[in-house]
Amino acid sequence: MGFHTFDIDRADALEDAGRYRHLSTEELVTALRPHSEMTVADLGSGTGFYTDDVAPYVGHLYAVDVQDEMHDLYREKGLPETVETVVADVSSLPFGDGALDAAFSTMTYHEFASPDSLAELARVLRPGGRVVTVDWNATGAGAAGPPTDERYGVGDAVSAFEKAGFSVEHAESRIETFLCVASR
Repeated sequence: MGFHTFDIDRADALEDAGRYRHLSTEELVTALRPHSEMTVADLGSGTGFYTDDVAPYVGHLYAVDVQDEMHDLYREKGLPETVETVVADVSSLPFGDGALDAAFSTMTYHEFASPDSLAELARVLRPGGRVVTVDWNATGAGAAGPPTDERYGVGDAVSAFEKAGFSVEHAESRIETFLCVASR
């Protein structure tokens, strides 16, 4: 598959409220099941669009992105008090074993999907920790998101999470996206 990161010159598109048609705040929060004592990571946080939605519900939220320029834009927008930016690839997260209660990824799984990344995610999640993944579906029309040859199907994601030792609690394919909720 091809690979790319989101073009920093198009970062303003990450702030488009039209993104909620693919994943609403309510759906993300319901799947994540956050509470005020949780430590969570947003994997591929970009400019913090969904990070901002989860921040009020958790004790500490890491906005993880491989592009520090995205964090610069997020800081200009204003970081919630509970958010800390982290420049890292999912295959090499700077957290201790079991340090996270949960993690989520919105439209970025295709950028880090690999056995190494999922093994690293399993390492940093506490036992019972949840991962909520929403990404562009391989069967989607491709009008939005990455090229279809860079996408995965829900079955691909389920298999990958299970091979990494996760239990998949819920998975569904939608018109343009898929949802996968797994626990360690």
